Amino acid sequence: MDQIVEKAASRHHLIVVLLSILAGLALSLTVVGICGVTAYSVSHRTRELAIRMALGARPGTLQRQVVKEALVLAIIGLGIGVLGLSVLSRYIASMLFGTSAQDPIVLAVAVLTLVVVAALAAWVPARRAARIDPTVALRFE
Repeated sequence: MDQIVEKAASRHHLIVVLLSILAGLALSLTVVGICGVTAYSVSHRTRELAIRMALGARPGTLQRQVVKEALVLAIIGLGIGVLGLSVLSRYIASMLFGTSAQDPIVLAVAVLTLVVVAALAAWVPARRAARIDPTVALRFE
């Protein structure tokens, strides 16, 4: 009987494992993408950030501003994703086991996880932006 149950559940187990691997890969790509876009934005705004530092902006303020801008974009993307989920929930429900496509707890955990990941991914380039030496940056440009 154990073998019959194991054989019947093996397909679902394989699907869960594959989806977990793909979800981890998607989260990794999200981190790399947010980090890259934020670093690109910071590199193009070096002069502006250096002027702000020269005029007395604190490094922590600049760091918070860069992270805030990245989080605004991430929250807009999450909003679009939640709207897409509500439209496609019937199709997604067929792939879920033990939960619905619009389960508020699962949705809240997913959104919170992505917001935290976005904040941490944006923090690395933001920290680099806060370390800009205004004299070197303004002399370079």
